Amino acid sequence: MANQWDELTKLTGDKEFYVTRVRMKDSGISIEGEFEQLPLARLSYDDQVFVAQFIRCHGSIKEMEQAFGVSYPTIKARLNRLNEQLAMVEIQTVSSADDVIGRLERGEISTQEAVELLKQK
Repeated sequence: MANQWDELTKLTGDKEFYVTRVRMKDSGISIEGEFEQLPLARLSYDDQVFVAQFIRCHGSIKEMEQAFGVSYPTIKARLNRLNEQLAMVEIQTVSSADDVIGRLERGEISTQEAVELLKQK
């Protein structure tokens, strides 16, 4: 399967394409339409291998250096390039005050507890 994916990414290069048919392996049911690739699937095969190894290393750049035999700046440069290629979801950090207010609104804490928690911040 990995070799097939490698061949597909070599064939398509960096050209955008749509998948038009999906067949479920176990049931044989097919769905036809225009399906966009997921951001990770748009990466080259080599970049997908890099991302998979990064996950296996639990994000350890030191382990990535050893796995690929390259330096820290090389790993960081590649991660920065991949970060730019992937349309990642922005995660909005909830401030502690917002968390306290949310807990208060849900009735998880009393008004007095909320005041005390906000004073601590």
